[in-house]
Amino acid sequence: MVERHRNDGTFDSAPQDDFSREWRINTCDGPAPLDRAEDGAGPAASENLISRPSSPFRVRRVATEQASRTRVERALLSVDDKSGLVAFARGLAELGVELWATGGTRRSIEAEHVPVRPAEELTGVGSWFQGRIKTLHPGLLGGILAPRTEAGRKELSERKLLPFDLVTVNFYPFERHLAEHPGADDLEEFVDIGGVTLARAAAKNHAWVTIVSDPSEYEPVLAELRSNSGTVGADTRRRLAVRAFERCTSYDAAIASGLGRAAAPTDRFPDEVVFRREPVRLRYGENPHQKAATYSAVAPAGAGLSGRPFTVLKGEGLSFTNLLDVDTALSTVGEFSEPSAAIVKHATPCGVASGATLAEALERAVATDPVARYGCAIAVNRPFGPDDPATLKGVFVDLLAAPEFHPAALEALGRRAKVKLVRTSPPTLDPGRWEAKSALGRLLLQEADVRSLVPTDLKRITGPAATPEQLRSLDFAWRVVRHAKSNAIVLAQGTATVGIGSGQPTRVKAAELACEVAGDRAKGSVLASDAFFPFPDGVEAAGRAGVSVIVQPGGSLRDPEVIATVEKYGMSMYFTGWRVFRH
Repeated sequence: MVERHRNDGTFDSAPQDDFSREWRINTCDGPAPLDRAEDGAGPAASENLISRPSSPFRVRRVATEQASRTRVERALLSVDDKSGLVAFARGLAELGVELWATGGTRRSIEAEHVPVRPAEELTGVGSWFQGRIKTLHPGLLGGILAPRTEAGRKELSERKLLPFDLVTVNFYPFERHLAEHPGADDLEEFVDIGGVTLARAAAKNHAWVTIVSDPSEYEPVLAELRSNSGTVGADTRRRLAVRAFERCTSYDAAIASGLGRAAAPTDRFPDEVVFRREPVRLRYGENPHQKAATYSAVAPAGAGLSGRPFTVLKGEGLSFTNLLDVDTALSTVGEFSEPSAAIVKHATPCGVASGATLAEALERAVATDPVARYGCAIAVNRPFGPDDPATLKGVFVDLLAAPEFHPAALEALGRRAKVKLVRTSPPTLDPGRWEAKSALGRLLLQEADVRSLVPTDLKRITGPAATPEQLRSLDFAWRVVRHAKSNAIVLAQGTATVGIGSGQPTRVKAAELACEVAGDRAKGSVLASDAFFPFPDGVEAAGRAGVSVIVQPGGSLRDPEVIATVEKYGMSMYFTGWRVFRH
């Protein structure tokens, strides 16, 4: 879910890329579509709709006489989500479109004095079986599915059916009901049947019929009708049909997942995950010659890759690398309850700090590496106050993310030509979150690493016991190092990094880089390593630089040599027993 203040955050009416709006991972079949209801009543049915003989043509495939543009003269509306409904209906009516609608939808439109006729006039069905059947009727489906060929028009006339050129439908909120009432025993009552059937019927017949299954499409469809004498183009009809089928797919997947929860799966990962494309326009991928798109998991409900909301307040739309950098920065500051800031380049931290105030945290974080911070992404876990922009004077920042921005801060940052401002909050340390990567043409999902370092994890191996301040610093450095690319070494003084070495093929290079960045600040610092030291050379570099305490997982065959090197330099060392790799 993404809110944007810019036009470039929405889909064009005809996307010009190779990315689908929705795709799925599955190992099982989804359920069959079911039906819907809206309360209300209607007059008697038109006669002979069901009793007439079936089509004499007895064919499933109909040769099309599709025109590139089709005129919309009659529309059927049946929606649960009434957002934008009245404005859309009024726009259609102003274009001369004859409107028909089911009970609740019709009442909403009539209340605003827009002319609309009850769909019950075509079916004679007001509400059967407590509303379970209303739209499953040839009086509606025939007018949607009929091919607009000469033979099809003849049969429409024989059966006294009205053809529909546009269908607007959305479904009962099964996903929302499941999220709000996960233990409910009446989930099946929120399974839409008729809405899904109407959508699939209109989408199948998109050669002549326009299907609108999402309120976000109302304005684009009206705009096309207004600028093209009340007609819709073939490309738009096909695109909207695909979107409707995608919505049906994700809806069925949510139902299968929700109803299947009673099985109490032993695996945290479901058999099927459905992803839907989000309206975030990426100019390109990591490089200008690579196309890119963004997706978030929409089913099952509560999937660990559900998109977190953000708003771009200033600057160009976020790039592929912007998203990677800000995600790392947000995950890093999400580790801390104190005011904190993370400086990130190439999706790895190059400066992190906590402080009594956000300004103090920012000053300490940007001081870690004055060279690496150039063109950085910054995330903070507190609202950006009126005095905080001054802490970034002289620092070239590409992107800044905060939960909120004070108006004075927005004004001050607005004078920076290139900085992008994003309003969003860091993630919580929720064990249900997932992370994703790809390999060998497969999507790899894993739980986000949110394990906390508890006192019983720390095993003192050699050297004097760390002071309470050093233990706090060890915890801080350990939380930072797991967000740095492996091999990774973090040096910290108190709750601020003084040197970070990451993304190195050898641990000794990572240690040397961290010590080089820290310089004299390495003296008396603590060191966190994301994995064990396979050789004592990395510890040797730390000892020469003046590091006082080391925390690492331990478990190397050469641990005795590593311990001897720690003792040689009079350092202390703790083992955690678990590593925090990040590739």
